[in-house]
Amino acid sequence: MRGSRLKRSLLGIAAALLLPIGLAAPMTAPANAFFDPAAFDFWVDSPVMGPIKTRVLRAADGNTNRVVYALDGQRATELLNGWENDTNVPAVLASWNINVVMPVGGQSSFYADWDSASSWFGVPPGAGSSAPNSGSGVTEALGAGPGKSYRYAWESFLTNDLRWALRDRLGFNPNRNGAFGLSMGGSAALTLAAYHPDQFSFAGSFSGYLNISAPGMREAIRTAMIDAGGYNVDCMAPPWGPQWLRMDPFVFAPTLIANNTRLWIAAGSGLPMQQDLEIPFGAAADRLVRGGPLEALALANTRAFQVRMLSLGATNAVYSFPPAGLHAWTNWQDEAYRMIPDLSANIG
Repeated sequence: MRGSRLKRSLLGIAAALLLPIGLAAPMTAPANAFFDPAAFDFWVDSPVMGPIKTRVLRAADGNTNRVVYALDGQRATELLNGWENDTNVPAVLASWNINVVMPVGGQSSFYADWDSASSWFGVPPGAGSSAPNSGSGVTEALGAGPGKSYRYAWESFLTNDLRWALRDRLGFNPNRNGAFGLSMGGSAALTLAAYHPDQFSFAGSFSGYLNISAPGMREAIRTAMIDAGGYNVDCMAPPWGPQWLRMDPFVFAPTLIANNTRLWIAAGSGLPMQQDLEIPFGAAADRLVRGGPLEALALANTRAFQVRMLSLGATNAVYSFPPAGLHAWTNWQDEAYRMIPDLSANIG
């Protein structure tokens, strides 16, 4: 009991310390960021969100049976999915004969079906700056744009509209797919697998927030959403109600066990990797100052989820806690390399 109180206190302190800097802002991309000419745009209409772009990279051997969804982080843009823009992971997955599905957009969405469009104090969208990713969550809070001029419905899109379009137009297997993501996307991958077990047999979380009902976490997420586009967490899910708890991997852990979903659960230590130090001093300092505390909070959340799973007797998860790794693409790219063999063995 005493240890439990201490763990909750540490999580609350960590969250409070992170409020000034935001929760889930991926660090500067590594030098190998690129647009992959082998991938192609795949547009699918959402009844709620309108046309949504997804980037698709076909498996090297041309199979349509093995499919993985690569989910972005909280600062997802409307141009490219971060896995394509900031890493070479999609190309590596394709070389493993896995088809890669990369949804584009969904900044601060947690890939969830929101309760309402994001707004503040009933003010309609467009009252402030509408420029995406301006860097000022304060001005973007009253701006128009995705998730503000309409309600986010990402879970429905990924598990219904996109799923069947991929089957009908590309012949992709709609069952026993994988999903993995970083930070916001890691939490979302577990949520998708929990409630759509026929579609997802594998889920991977890198630096995910897997204990979002812990003390301080909702307010940390609130601050992060303001910082990443000016979104309002209360429009995603009311506090502590069924909709919020449905999104908490710590709460729905028994469902993942009952589904026998293969899980890859990872978080770095908050210490820099060698490649984090091999960039210009200013960028390295920023990555360290911001990425260290962010990853420490992700690690605390991930460890709490691990304890929860082990207490339930779970045997369906692999845990990876490397000795170095910031809340940064360097960490997530290397973690994906470690995960790919296990992903390959548990899809299709």
